[in-house]
Amino acid sequence: MEPLASRIRPHTLDKVVGQEHLVGEGKPLRVAVEKKHKFSFILWGPPGTGKTTIARIYARALDAELFELSAVSAGKDDIRKIILSNTGGKEKVLFLDEIHRFNKSQQDFLLPYVESGELTIIGATTENPSFEIIAPLLSRCRVFVLEPLSEEALRSIVKSTKLKVKKDAFDWLLGYANGDARKALGMLEGAQTLYGEVTVETLNKALESPHLRYDKKGEEHYDTISAFIKSMRASQPDAALYYLARMVEAGEDPLFIARRMVVFASEDVGLAQPTALVVANAVFRVCETIGYPECAINLAHGVTYLAQAKKDRSAYNALRAAQADVQQFGNLPIPKKIRNPVTKLMKDLEYGKEYETYDTNSYLPDKLKKKKYLK
Repeated sequence: MEPLASRIRPHTLDKVVGQEHLVGEGKPLRVAVEKKHKFSFILWGPPGTGKTTIARIYARALDAELFELSAVSAGKDDIRKIILSNTGGKEKVLFLDEIHRFNKSQQDFLLPYVESGELTIIGATTENPSFEIIAPLLSRCRVFVLEPLSEEALRSIVKSTKLKVKKDAFDWLLGYANGDARKALGMLEGAQTLYGEVTVETLNKALESPHLRYDKKGEEHYDTISAFIKSMRASQPDAALYYLARMVEAGEDPLFIARRMVVFASEDVGLAQPTALVVANAVFRVCETIGYPECAINLAHGVTYLAQAKKDRSAYNALRAAQADVQQFGNLPIPKKIRNPVTKLMKDLEYGKEYETYDTNSYLPDKLKKKKYLK
């Protein structure tokens, strides 16, 4: 039988739950679908947030022939077959899941087909495209960021299955899914199929397994990296090393682990121990140059250092607060005295007037004069 997640998958944007910033009225993907704009794009976001659904709706709107590949197993030959295939004059759209798994050579191979318009690419990735997609290909694609689904959105999706779920089981399921609809629906279906009802008990039974589970494409991948980060954040080196060992033994990409450590060094350790960023970058570089099995030792070194380091999220929190003001107020006027008077007209308009090198007065826009982001 077709999986539950597939059976209830929306076929129109009106049925899509969540991602209002992309598919709501007047938003970019809604406009693209309604006006049948043809262009290549990357969908970047966590698992279970609607990347495949959006790709299929877009291809249907173009009346295009949709080809779906996973970059984990696909290669250049698969792309050639698509290029040579006869679609009866229909546009060809390639949905390439986990596009970040394509190496540089494979991504280079896509370029001329994307440039010529012979192939429209929709890439899906859980990784930052800036790191994983080569610049020439990235420059030819728009990037849309998907957010984890809200609890309200997940509730709506689970209710749409028409399955009976008790309130405590509902709450358990939403907490476990953590914004991932596919994860929620998989657990829901497992409990219903195996035990005939959805309760906290049957959900827990469906979750249990006598084997070590680690699917680099699925939920265990994200659960483990989450536990790894949270263990370092809690200054628990033993727990962090354990989750590191699980990832290493499962063959997780060492650069995936090291990249998270680089982010952690600034986000969580931050100003308390600035050398953490130096250590994390060094570990990342080692993973690039020597790889497994030796780089596992370097990862352990870095993880132990980061877990035991003092923590300070003030720089991270300050950035988020400043970003919130930018989003709320837009581009507020920059004070004239710190503008650059590069022309006579600018000087006449008093750009740079009264500027002092060590001025103690706020340089923030007037509306934000009293703001203190770094606390």
